[in-house]
Amino acid sequence: MRLSICTGLILVSCWSWGALAQQPQRPVIKDTETPAAGPVIDMDTVVVSGAQPGPGLWRVSRDGHVLYILGTQSPLPKQMIWQSRDVEQVIASSQEAIKPPRVKVDADIGIIRGALLIPSMLKARRNPDDRTLRDVLPPDLHARWLIQKARYLGRDKGVEKWRPIFAARELYEAALKRAGLAESGIVSPVVDKAIKRHGLKVTTPLLSFKVEQPRQALKEFAGTQLDDSACFRATLDRVENDLPLMTARANAWAVGDIPALRALPYGDQNRTCAQVLTETEFARKRGVANVAAALQDQWLEAAENALRTNASTFATLPIAELLRSDGPLAKLRAQGYQVEAPE
Repeated sequence: MRLSICTGLILVSCWSWGALAQQPQRPVIKDTETPAAGPVIDMDTVVVSGAQPGPGLWRVSRDGHVLYILGTQSPLPKQMIWQSRDVEQVIASSQEAIKPPRVKVDADIGIIRGALLIPSMLKARRNPDDRTLRDVLPPDLHARWLIQKARYLGRDKGVEKWRPIFAARELYEAALKRAGLAESGIVSPVVDKAIKRHGLKVTTPLLSFKVEQPRQALKEFAGTQLDDSACFRATLDRVENDLPLMTARANAWAVGDIPALRALPYGDQNRTCAQVLTETEFARKRGVANVAAALQDQWLEAAENALRTNASTFATLPIAELLRSDGPLAKLRAQGYQVEAPE
């Protein structure tokens, strides 16, 4: 069996292509735009619920061949029900589905050996030498962490022994849950069922890395020092300040408001966190380099192959990628394809 080890180097595969790619910068707010001083009122942003249409599809075409792309968003409102009829009709008339590119890091080992590695995987997420977050973080950052930990994680003491990159992820997931947002489970299951029901060929562009001697690799990673305070700080920034913005983006996607999605700044700590792993000596020794560019190349190759072969192809990509001025759609346009954004 193949064991996917989502720890250490393997954690890279838990971040999407959009997280590894360059994200748009936040707009600079001028001093004149700052509201007058007044009491700060902590109000929860209302999250949409019920049946929602989501955005329309991007359309890439040439010589009678069409590629339809659904821009996906994460997180989304947890209580929304996606009205997927239009997308399912496109899937029904297509011959191939292209999934987002991803990193795959695995090891060929048996199920028994895989089970025996679980303690090693759990140990690898802890700080070396049994240090705690108080020991490895700057004092100001740890003070901020304690406030957010109390709010979203309660009295959990075990997380205090985790590396900052793993503790940050635990906090982020808890904050999303409290805000009524979900990272998955809304769009992908519906799309996957439709693809299976209509028997489409499925293409998943992969950037594969093989881990030799996984037990030794986990042991090496457990002793590797990570410079992950930047990841921790970026995650805290998002939890402290960006939950309303994340909710606004989730709501905009749910109702299909593309202009709002274009206008809203896109903050994402995941790229910073992914770089912590991809830029370590541990990763470089295993051939992990230029991941974002390689993933985009893999997807573009799959898209152009499909456009040459199929009358109709369906694909999904993070909507942040589709809205980038230098993203994959720009590259397809430069190759002579007609690209039409949804109304």
